[in-house]
Amino acid sequence: MKIIVLTGSPNVNGSSNMLANEFIKGAIESGNEVVTFDTAHINVKPCGGCVACGYEGPCVQKDDMEKIKKEILSSDMIVFVTPLYYYSMTAQLKTVIDRFCSFNSSIQHKHLKSALIAVAWNNDSWTFDALEVYYKTLVKYLNFSDRGMVLGKGCGTPSMTANSKYIYEAYKLGKSIK
Repeated sequence: MKIIVLTGSPNVNGSSNMLANEFIKGAIESGNEVVTFDTAHINVKPCGGCVACGYEGPCVQKDDMEKIKKEILSSDMIVFVTPLYYYSMTAQLKTVIDRFCSFNSSIQHKHLKSALIAVAWNNDSWTFDALEVYYKTLVKYLNFSDRGMVLGKGCGTPSMTANSKYIYEAYKLGKSIK
């Protein structure tokens, strides 16, 4: 299976990327091919809302989204990885998702598997409520088949994350993908 991992953290050595790496390790051990895009450090412009794409055509913007689109449309699964920023995903990851509109139908017809991996400093029971609702909405709208979520509460620093159960949970999720 080919898996696309979209990471959204500006901090390449941060907690969410630690979990992404564990997921990737497990997924590769299970025989999967993994392609990763670091959305915080690539050239993807926000959707301009011009609708020149007609929601299923070429985008007028020429940037790294073309590479991401090609990989998504040749994949079986997409994994969204983000630190929690004001109870949602990072703007960098959201910018890439917003650009899905130019190949919306193609994504919907693929029936991709999906997963969400996120971390937050907070440890409150409601910490991930808004992000979970957004992710579940994407799953419904894009006809994804959700394979799971790893929501790392209390993972505000890499050392907090390294000593948490979420490292193993991310690995286990990756390992379960076949």
